[in-house]
Amino acid sequence: MTTQLPRFSVLRAPAWDRTADPATWDWSGVPALPPFTLADGSGPARQQTQARLCGDHEALYVRFDCEDRDIWGHYTRRDDPIYDEEVVEVFLAPGLADPVDYYEFEVSPNGVLLDVRIHNPRGDRTAMEADFSWDCPGLRWQAGRNDPQNHWWAILVIPWAAVSPPGESPRFWRANFYRIERPHDGPPEFSCWSPTLTAPADFHRPARFGVLEMEGIVFNQ
Repeated sequence: MTTQLPRFSVLRAPAWDRTADPATWDWSGVPALPPFTLADGSGPARQQTQARLCGDHEALYVRFDCEDRDIWGHYTRRDDPIYDEEVVEVFLAPGLADPVDYYEFEVSPNGVLLDVRIHNPRGDRTAMEADFSWDCPGLRWQAGRNDPQNHWWAILVIPWAAVSPPGESPRFWRANFYRIERPHDGPPEFSCWSPTLTAPADFHRPARFGVLEMEGIVFNQ
């Protein structure tokens, strides 16, 4: 088990038609994060998640592909507590410091979104505040499922303007990428890019967010 924070270089997005349906974009050449690890750091997830990410001057683009032998979800409305079912998640904050304020984005297999602003001054849940009234301006998201193939996917397009400090476009960001998998025939599995080293699993540990570096991305064009 390693305690070192992971780092990842976010490369320029392909020349996609940004006005097209994100489900039609070709992600095959977009680099992926390493296989997800269980939140406590004890080993790899049994049902794996592949997260690909890239960016341009407008947004961060994230795609999740999930192995899932039991895909399900009942919630239907934005900001429903989908974290109690099955989801993929992005936590994101500008700069290199351990975040006090960060953004949380979740998508379920049925395409339900939860987006939240978090204030976490102690780096755990003891004084954490969550603003569920916030709706990320310009956010795009989509999901799809293929139950016979035991697979589902989700895409998030997160505009920099919605999550960056006013007048700034940081080169470095703190982030983590998560998966909650709840099969009906077994215990839940909590996995992520950067293990939070918590048992029971707790994703709200911003000191364990990894580091993203924007490579070759020119902002404010």
